[in-house]
Parts: sequence; C-alpha cells; structure tokens
Amino acid sequence: MVAVYSGSFNPLHIGHLAILERLSVMYDEVLLVVSPKNPLKEDISADSGMERFDAACAALRRHPELKNVTASDIELRMEPPHYTIRTLDALHEAEPQMRFVLTVGGDQIADFRRWKDWERILSDYGIVVFPREGFDAIAEAASLLTDCPGASITIVDAPLVNVSSTQIRNAIAHGDDVSSLLM
Repeated sequence: MVAVYSGSFNPLHIGHLAILERLSVMYDEVLLVVSPKNPLKEDISADSGMERFDAACAALRRHPELKNVTASDIELRMEPPHYTIRTLDALHEAEPQMRFVLTVGGDQIADFRRWKDWERILSDYGIVVFPREGFDAIAEAASLLTDCPGASITIVDAPLVNVSSTQIRNAIAHGDDVSSLLM
C-alpha cells in the first residue's frame, strides 16, 4: 500500500517530518506529492511549485532514514485545477496493481466536504488522518462516515507537533531563525 501525502509544503518542517517518519513504518511506500496550488487556498503561487519540489527532494536527502519516501512532481506535470481526486486517479492509472491511501491532517478533515469528489476519495482510496491541535479528528471522521458509509478512515494516534508552515513563513518575514523547525 502507498500513502500519498500531498500539500504545498511551503516549507517542509518538523511536523511534516514526524508524519513522514510514522507513514514510513505504516506503509510500503510513501509519496510526498508537492502541489503547485491548492484550489481552496489563495496564499500560494503555483509558480513556486518546482522550487518547493526541489526543496522537498533536498529535505529527503537530509533524512536517509526515510528510505521508502519519495518526492513526487506528479501534480506539477498535471494541468490545473489540482484536485486530489485527479492525482489519486492518475497514480492508480499508472500503477493499477497498487492501493493508494491519502494522508491528511486533522485540520483538513474538518473541511473535507469542500474537496472535489470527497466521497469518492473516501470510498475508492480512503484517508489516514493525523491529529492537529484544535481539531477533533474523531468527531469529524464519525460525521464523514455518517455521510459516506463506504468510507475508509484511519485515525493515527500520534503526538502533536505544534508548528505550521504559515507560522514559519511569518517568522522568516520577521527575520527570526527557524532552522530548528525546518525538515
């Protein structure tokens, strides 16, 4: 089984690292999919996609213990809009013998009904959810299961790493040293 962990990763940080470490022992393979532009967010330019992909590759080289984690540029090669269902379908089409599962944070599951074809993501691929401070992933998952009975949702019991890319970008803008927070 392949865990698909997709996002802007602007920048990759120790919270992402903790998730990747956990995924690397839970799944045969992990794809770190750098997305050029989240259709639900306005705060990032698709133009920085290749730069973020290169940064992801460099970060993975600094962490050789993540042997089964690979950065993927699949969304950078796809035409917009960059909907997760399109990415998952493209991965499945390329490797139909593999089973793919999407990795999301507890903050994303709270907004999951806004995702294109969210029911099909849940029923055809499933999601694995990592906790995020301020979000009740268990309650959100229960609600999604009510609306989509065929869904596959796994809640991971993992420690919270209270850091976000937005906090890091803001700290960098203020001239703060964030090197200890980066992957």
